[in-house]
Amino acid sequence: MSDLDTFPKVLLKQSRELENHPAMREKEYGIWQTWTWSEYHREVERFAAGLKELGFRRGDKLFVVGQNRPRLYFAISAAQCLGGIPVPTYYDSVVEEMSFVISHAEVRFVVAEDQEQVDKIIDIRESCPDIECVIYDNTRGLENYDSAFAKSFISVQELGDTVCSKDQDAVKKEIDLGSGSDTSVMLYTSGTTGQPKGVVLTYDNVRSIAQICIDHEGLNKDDSVIAYLPMAWVVDHFISYAQAHLAGFCVCCPESPETVLQDSREIGPTYHFTSPRILETHRTSLLIRMEDASRIKRGMFHYFLNIAKKTHDAQGTGNTVSRFDRLMYSIGKILVFEPLKNQLGYSRARLTYTAGEAIGPDMFDFYRSIGIHVKQVYGQTEASPFVTVQPDDQVRSDTVGIAIDQVEIKLTDEGEVLFKSPGVFHSYYKNPEATASAKTEDGWVRTGDAGFFDKEGHLKIIDRTKDVGRLNDQSIFAPKYIENKLKFFPYILEAITFGDGRDEATAFINIDLSAVGDWAERKGLSYASYQELAGHDDTYALIRDCVEKVNADLANDELLSRSQIQRFLILHKELDADDGELTRTRKVRRRIIAERYKVLIDALYDGSERCKIESEVTFEDGRKGTLKGDLRIVSVKTFESMAKSA
Repeated sequence: MSDLDTFPKVLLKQSRELENHPAMREKEYGIWQTWTWSEYHREVERFAAGLKELGFRRGDKLFVVGQNRPRLYFAISAAQCLGGIPVPTYYDSVVEEMSFVISHAEVRFVVAEDQEQVDKIIDIRESCPDIECVIYDNTRGLENYDSAFAKSFISVQELGDTVCSKDQDAVKKEIDLGSGSDTSVMLYTSGTTGQPKGVVLTYDNVRSIAQICIDHEGLNKDDSVIAYLPMAWVVDHFISYAQAHLAGFCVCCPESPETVLQDSREIGPTYHFTSPRILETHRTSLLIRMEDASRIKRGMFHYFLNIAKKTHDAQGTGNTVSRFDRLMYSIGKILVFEPLKNQLGYSRARLTYTAGEAIGPDMFDFYRSIGIHVKQVYGQTEASPFVTVQPDDQVRSDTVGIAIDQVEIKLTDEGEVLFKSPGVFHSYYKNPEATASAKTEDGWVRTGDAGFFDKEGHLKIIDRTKDVGRLNDQSIFAPKYIENKLKFFPYILEAITFGDGRDEATAFINIDLSAVGDWAERKGLSYASYQELAGHDDTYALIRDCVEKVNADLANDELLSRSQIQRFLILHKELDADDGELTRTRKVRRRIIAERYKVLIDALYDGSERCKIESEVTFEDGRKGTLKGDLRIVSVKTFESMAKSA
């Protein structure tokens, strides 16, 4: 592989060996367009030549912003061909977030999807004077923009055609200069505790882990994925770019975020990456729709689901499945399971990864029992990205698996997870202090996650190390672990728990408007807004029942049984990344929450039954406003603890 140590070199190889094999598809105006690997290479070469003519040089950064579009992937490849470094960002980033990354990464060139993104770049042009040019994909609404600054993707390719007509090897010469130790991509962390950090990954980092996982799962050119994850997230770059290049499979870009499910049904990807929240949303939607079906269909649905669960449980415990149950499962597969998989876009799926949060056992069993091969993985941007994967014959809902090949894992005395890997990131850009803090002198990386190994050697993640605290009785308090249990319920979209340095644990709850709204409709409850539904007495009763079930579960946990929720409130608004309360990957910014909602936190602990608050909100058009709330605080039933003294 020494002669294929960069992705542009791999692309050259695939353009020859898989010349007419589909490399990328995009649905536009209801029709799927296809690029073969030779066409992929030609699109990249033309753009790279044009970019070089505009002054893009080795070591330059190319800022990429937009949803998953073929030309944005072509742009990433083109930057790498020239020895440049792509810096993708989240398409829903506000101008302040984009301004920080552009300034910090010293960006000169930008590739943007459409007018919305171009306008953001123009808005920050004064604060980021190094920007020389923004290149856009979708030309709609941009005809009259300053062509000296804003150029179409096609116009840059046409410029590249002129360059290539004079020197056919202009781009290949640049590709040949690249090596595996060069920086491949720079991805910015979500920044839960401060400004994001630029994670520098080399070709050797990303390529090694991508190839290990390809070999582990048997991925090949006949596989396909649907690219809907944010391009700035390491997992999308890993799957839709790195693994796609190395295995030669096809990457399919949906028409829009709203059509991902429909487009998945049409294209039938064989390889999926999803999140527990998406899995829960899809399951909830199915269950809601089934309640509207006829009594016969509803009865058949629940009967065969019970058969599936019974069969799945028996197989998981090594018990024999009766001949009758096997027969009923086969019938259920035809009548229920295969149609369900098709509705979810899993008709051809043979591998589905999930990560990011813990997955509820009920939800996990639901998907596994109907034949969807869901497995949990664990990793982070600094690992390029995977550290563990569940083996096919050891898939469980409560672990993240075992270390993949060439990766080592150990725990510190405090329980922090450390790893060694060929995917260990090079550095944090312009931040040697943070780099030194993350890496030990002997090559281990501190993940910041607390975990432990179970009896079978599987890794279990409890929480972020910095977030694990103690109640005043010195018993362990792991907020994320408890929050994940709360979010297993379809009615709870987000939960934030408090307890470190306190006598007891309490919680904020965000309801899921879709699930609770459907529940309210069935009960005949009327409401005019999220705020009104969140404050309804029946909604509080519904959420209290969920919290009490979590408390009953925690009571059986020797380590965390004292962390049962004593009181909770339902927030009057959804936590929002635009309001700075969540990251773009929906991670809670706990410091922001603690500052912004201090009055509510105090009320949870001073015995108050109600608390008033006024919050600033950001509307879709960017305008700011305020939202007032008078929130109820309710107590919850707890259960006898089996915890031993800390």
